[in-house]
Amino acid sequence: MSEGGFAVAAAAVLGAILGSFLNVCIVRLPVDESIVYPASRCPKCRESIAWYDNVPVLSWLVLRGRCRHCGDGISALYPIVETLVALLWAASVWRFGVTDARTYLIPDEYTLGGLVLGLGLALRGGVDGLLAAAIGAAVGFGVLYAVAWIGELVFKKEAMGGGDIKMMAMVGAFVGWRGVLMTIFGGAALGALVFVPLHFVRPRLVPFGVFLAAAAALVYLWGDLAWAWYMRLAQPPPI
Repeated sequence: MSEGGFAVAAAAVLGAILGSFLNVCIVRLPVDESIVYPASRCPKCRESIAWYDNVPVLSWLVLRGRCRHCGDGISALYPIVETLVALLWAASVWRFGVTDARTYLIPDEYTLGGLVLGLGLALRGGVDGLLAAAIGAAVGFGVLYAVAWIGELVFKKEAMGGGDIKMMAMVGAFVGWRGVLMTIFGGAALGALVFVPLHFVRPRLVPFGVFLAAAAALVYLWGDLAWAWYMRLAQPPPI
C-alpha cells in the first residue's frame, strides 16, 4: 500500500472511532449522562460491552445488530454514524492530505477548538465531570510541555512542537489524566514502531501528532480495559 493509501485508510479507522464517540454523545447527552463514565454498555440490559464487541461497524455486523448478552436489537444508527464519519475523514485526507504528517503543523482551530468542546461536553457531568476534564487537560499540557522543555535543554534545539502540546490538552479533556498517560506512551510506541525502521532508510522528522491522535483514539475505546490490566500487573504478588 502506498503512503497516501495508508493515510486514507488510517483516517477512515480514526473517523470510525470518532463516530463511535459521537454515538455515545448522541445517546447520553440528551439524558444528562456522562460521556466518560461508565464504559460502553447495552442500552437495554445495561451490561458492559467487551472490547471485542466495541469495534466500530465490524462488531455490529458480526453480532447482526444484537446485544451479545440479552439479544436485544441495537439500532442501525450506530454503524451508520460510524461509517459516515469514517468516509468523511478518509475523503478529507484523500483530498487535502494529512496536516501534521505533511507540514508538521497542527492548527490551533483543531486543538484549542477541541479543548473548548471537550470542556463544554464535560459540563454535562456536572462539577465532577468538568473537574476531571480540566485536570486531564492540565496534565496533558503539562507533561508534554515538560518533555519539550527538557528536550530543548538536552538537544539545544526545539524537541517538540507547540501543536503537539496543545493537542494533548485537548485529548486530556476527553480521556482524563490516566488517558493522557496512556496516550503519550502509546503514541511514542507507535511512532517508534513506524519511524525507527524508516530512519535507516531515509532519516526524517517524526510527526508525533499523528501517532498521538491514533493512540488517543485507541485509549478512548479501550483505555479503561488497558488501565485495569496494568493495575492488575502492578499489584504485588500475595505473600
